[in-house]
Amino acid sequence: MKKLLQAITAITALGMVGTAYAEKINVYAWSQSIEPKILNQFTAATGIEVVIDGYTSNEELLSKLKAGGTNYDIAFPSQHFVKIMINEGLLLPIDAKNEPAYNRIRDEYKGRWWDPENKYSVPFAYGSAGYTVNRDYYKGPIDSWGVFFEPPAELKGKIAVFAAPDEVIPAAQNYLGIEYCTESSADMKKVYELLKKQKESVAIYTNDNIRDRIGSGEVYATSWWDGESIKARTKSGLNVEYAMPKEGLVGWVDSAVIPQGATNVSGAKKFINFMSQMDIATEWSNMYGHDFAIKLDIPKLTANPSNAPEIYPTVPVKMSKACSPAAQNLVDKVWTSLMQ
Repeated sequence: MKKLLQAITAITALGMVGTAYAEKINVYAWSQSIEPKILNQFTAATGIEVVIDGYTSNEELLSKLKAGGTNYDIAFPSQHFVKIMINEGLLLPIDAKNEPAYNRIRDEYKGRWWDPENKYSVPFAYGSAGYTVNRDYYKGPIDSWGVFFEPPAELKGKIAVFAAPDEVIPAAQNYLGIEYCTESSADMKKVYELLKKQKESVAIYTNDNIRDRIGSGEVYATSWWDGESIKARTKSGLNVEYAMPKEGLVGWVDSAVIPQGATNVSGAKKFINFMSQMDIATEWSNMYGHDFAIKLDIPKLTANPSNAPEIYPTVPVKMSKACSPAAQNLVDKVWTSLMQ
């Protein structure tokens, strides 16, 4: 029901109710990542109706695509999930090198390991996952993952953690000095023990309503993404701060892909090419609160190192990886045991 309401809200905002369009595309994107204003511009330029649905984790997206029958024309998985989806045959080829969008990708984001030929994906937003604290309630240091995983007394019972392992386990690995996607049972036992001990201080595992929870004081610290934290600070006026743990943040790059079962591949490519235009991508970046792998109009960006430290981190950002089956099995075992 929640997702149905999201779709209806987006359609209503675009002025689509009661209007017949010759074409439509079904977009499955990170919740609240694309504002209706930009979708309205796409519809005005192309005459293609946009129906948008939202997800809050890569795991949710992967599960939905594996179940089939979605008819989504566009999705935006992070880099390691792009690789998983390619390996599992869940994506249709885009052949980005034949599309205008390809020449708009910054050179350092072309041909990356998850899709060396950009056959299946076009990278868009990138950033980090870390944790945010509400400074009205917690005044202490936030220069280490230790504050989050082994919290001081004032944070006990006041921590929210993502409800999926995708960025939680890599963060724990950063703190413990363990390589991502390790196949060592001994190392993953250390991860489990850390997370099990942290659980005593966790109020909730969730990816939903994070801004409300941290803003109201329901929790004082929460797993979060850089762009969401900056929007909470600058647009919602919350006294929050995004941590800069010395052990490193968890990095991600979200790319546009066309899932198997897409009903409008041509419309999907038009969407990718439209959204990659410099003026549109710049507007999207300003609204979303993230930097982009697409070339942007730098003078028109509202964020810079002086006013947006969240997206200009001063600590290492370590990109998540696609794990081997053996390593992923260990991740699944840790998380399943933790959630019991």
